Amino acid sequence: MRARFGISCLFLISVLVVFSQKTSDFTHDCFSVLVGKDASADGSVMFAHNEDDWGDRIVNWYQVPARNYNAGETITLKNGAIMEQVNATFNYLWLEMPEMDFSDSYMNEWGVTISSDACLSREKKPELTDGGIGYWLRRAMAERAKTAREAVQIGGALVEQFGYASSGRTYCIADAHEAWMLSVVYGKHWVAQRIPDDHIAIIPNYYTITTIDLSDSENYYGSADLVDYAIKKKWYDPEEDGEFNFRLVYSDEGNLENMGNIVRHWSAINTLFTDQYQVEEEFPFSYKPKKKIELSDLFTVLRNHNEGSEYDQSENYIKGNPHEHGRAICSNTTQYGFVAQLRSDLPKEIAFVLWLSPFRPCVHAFTQWYFGMAVIPDGFAVSNYQKALSTHFDPIENVFEFAPKNRFLKFVKDAREVDKNYGSRIATIQSKISTLENELIKNQKSFEEKILKLASRDERMMQKSLTDYCIKQIEQAEEIIDE
Repeated sequence: MRARFGISCLFLISVLVVFSQKTSDFTHDCFSVLVGKDASADGSVMFAHNEDDWGDRIVNWYQVPARNYNAGETITLKNGAIMEQVNATFNYLWLEMPEMDFSDSYMNEWGVTISSDACLSREKKPELTDGGIGYWLRRAMAERAKTAREAVQIGGALVEQFGYASSGRTYCIADAHEAWMLSVVYGKHWVAQRIPDDHIAIIPNYYTITTIDLSDSENYYGSADLVDYAIKKKWYDPEEDGEFNFRLVYSDEGNLENMGNIVRHWSAINTLFTDQYQVEEEFPFSYKPKKKIELSDLFTVLRNHNEGSEYDQSENYIKGNPHEHGRAICSNTTQYGFVAQLRSDLPKEIAFVLWLSPFRPCVHAFTQWYFGMAVIPDGFAVSNYQKALSTHFDPIENVFEFAPKNRFLKFVKDAREVDKNYGSRIATIQSKISTLENELIKNQKSFEEKILKLASRDERMMQKSLTDYCIKQIEQAEEIIDE
């Protein structure tokens, strides 16, 4: 029996009561799946993520070019710490959520793709240098790393230098060769683990890294004093507790026992794994999937509301839309979803694809954003990347008044209208979405073959073709809304 730590029958009763409450009772809902290259159907590394945040938000999409800096230039972090700037930063795609500390996602020119999931730690008295680092951690990794492994090393070094200025978080980082989880703790402690190439790994909003071996630098990195610090804090006793388990030692216990986290993890793992788990069982850090993972499998997971299970509080939409009952993977707080498809055998312009669903994945199609597109389609950014870099934390009172013509907000309004009559509309909507997505997946290989031929003759025309193709797709997604 794979017993889950700390869950008793009495606790299960209590958390089920909590789970039945509205999602506004919870604070974290992000969700990620990492797929190793030997676990995917096409040999790519895949990274699926739903970004969740409370309140009315806006998402700006930017393409930031590579930039050079003068020796001695510095960056002032949000809380006042000074970080040295590097000589040059890489080109990257940037999904920006203004005002937010931990919600942006990145894909750089090397395919390094980064997003995160909040994970509460038990640390209450962190060591921070000049206020620590938070928002800038992932941006620094995206700007400076050529590989996911290098991003982990950069991120770990910055945490040790400044201290992490939030309770805790796991950064999911992938490139075309490897996928990693980097778990950081409030203060100056961290650990990272590589997902085996033939495995997939799932994370809601609690730490999932368990036993570690820092002598195995192929698969683990971390703070040298990770175990000793836990012993000093009396969180871990080797004689009484046995083998060191990062998840159990460093997590906030209530976070581990949060039923919203458990059910989302359970729902995804049972969708993709041969063995079927019960919610009270302990889930593995990673595992071999029941079949090679397709893009459509990940789209399905990011749209999940626990349908067909006892945790579907809407009872198959009879009691309203699935976003107002309990916590699901696709929730009332989801702001966007993406699946990064990262391949090593193609030029970077077409090798790295962000399949992106604006706002609510269950009602909005995933369309392709090739890294090599020349420009982001008009209407998906309030300003330009230069201004966004300097005004990210400026307050916004009302996003609909702040950016009334932003096309992202069209998807927001549409999802809220669908929620009013979800049960009667969703079958038709998802049929249209599936038709579009299946067509894009079916045509991907032939389209990329044409692009490769064009690239050998005219690089500028190749970029234009990629851009036109991506723009056409988002317009098709908008047509589904208009219909």
